[in-house]
Amino acid sequence: MNTLLIFIAGLILVAQAFIALSFFISCLQEKERRASFFAGLQLLAMLLLLGLFFHLHSIGFFLTTAGIVLLIAGLVVFGSLAFTLLRRTLSNPIALQGAKGYIVGEVKRFDEREIVFARNRSIRPGSEEYKVFYANHPELEAYDAKRREKGGPLGQLGSIDGQRGAPNAAATLAPTSIPQSLSGPALVFPEAHPALKCKRIELTADEASRRVKGFALNAGADLVGVAEINPLWFYSNRGEIFHDNWSDWGKEILVEHRYAIVFATEMNLELVGAAPHTPTVIESMNNYAKGAYIATQLAAYVANLGHHATANHLRHYDAVLVPLAVDAGLGELGRLGYLMTKKFGPRVRLAAVTTTLPLVPDKPVDLGVEYFCRLCKKCATCCPSQSIPMTEKTVVNGTLRWKLNEQTCFDYWGKIGTDCNICMRVCPWSHARTVPHKLILEMVSRNKTARRVFNLMDDIFYGRKPKPREAPSWARFK
Repeated sequence: MNTLLIFIAGLILVAQAFIALSFFISCLQEKERRASFFAGLQLLAMLLLLGLFFHLHSIGFFLTTAGIVLLIAGLVVFGSLAFTLLRRTLSNPIALQGAKGYIVGEVKRFDEREIVFARNRSIRPGSEEYKVFYANHPELEAYDAKRREKGGPLGQLGSIDGQRGAPNAAATLAPTSIPQSLSGPALVFPEAHPALKCKRIELTADEASRRVKGFALNAGADLVGVAEINPLWFYSNRGEIFHDNWSDWGKEILVEHRYAIVFATEMNLELVGAAPHTPTVIESMNNYAKGAYIATQLAAYVANLGHHATANHLRHYDAVLVPLAVDAGLGELGRLGYLMTKKFGPRVRLAAVTTTLPLVPDKPVDLGVEYFCRLCKKCATCCPSQSIPMTEKTVVNGTLRWKLNEQTCFDYWGKIGTDCNICMRVCPWSHARTVPHKLILEMVSRNKTARRVFNLMDDIFYGRKPKPREAPSWARFK
């Protein structure tokens, strides 16, 4: 019996030391100085404890009554902690309903003409569209005019890094032509390829789902899911114009498709780690280009199967993609306004294809995001423009959510010349998916107590206001 207890205790201590070592290495790889320091202390403590255990074993201490009592007490404490942190606590029934679970009143489809991007990028001063829009929204005219004077959505690109960031500004602009060139009608609303003789390829919903998901992943997507479309998440009217087709401005967007294939691409941890500096906006544009490339390919594939499809990417959105992604089971909406995924946290960009192709919808997920975000608030604490609320959720357009102040957020983008991404960088869910972080995430997604414990641990190891990390050598701005 004593031998078995000694073996189990030794195995547990070795495993803990290995995890501590893995976490220390992970922190070094992430270039997190503060976390590396505390992880080093943790590793040292575990090695000392392991050394003490083997010393006591070598002198026969665990064969004594006191040693047996100590072993049993240690195993009981460890077992209690493991049970407390690993057991699955009650799920969030609202999250399991998807985006519709947060509807508490009347929801009106959002008019794309009103979003800050469409107002500052598409509406031309002096045009008829300008007169019509600001006659209906006089409170926005002075604000938007001031923003346009600063140079567009990102102001002076890369201004936060000055001339040192000029190479990164060049890198940011390099992929911008891809979404633009892939936003023409023939690519957004593709027809079947003329070489195909069969007008429609018959597939079951199961097989079609498997094939389109596999196609998206093979084309470069990192996550993909299927949602049955809730029309409420579609824009009501067209607001973004990219090919001078002004006859479409203000036109009603019809919901003619039943399903959405929603996918996400991972944003590089090292580049996001430098936020709000220029490396992070390089990665944003890179991912938007990937999204356009994948979405147009996927839409063409579905069209070749004989069904209508529409590509949704940076230069053509029919719908608000985060609620569609929630319904497709890719994650939950976080306090910061981004989709929170289990595999990458908020470090993703989204694109989608809507279609008439019969598919099998995926189920929404409960990752524990809502409870974790209620406790954490790190994104709100670190937001330089205070655009992320510190308060509880409020009712916005009939839905219960944390409401980002897009005006002040957008202003800060213009001030620094990047899309900021500080909230994405500091989020505890954004860490590299090394073995220790995977274990932590598994516990956090299952257990309320783990969310409290590791929320506190993240503040200790990474700090309440983590500093930007050094970018890869090719994207340095210092």
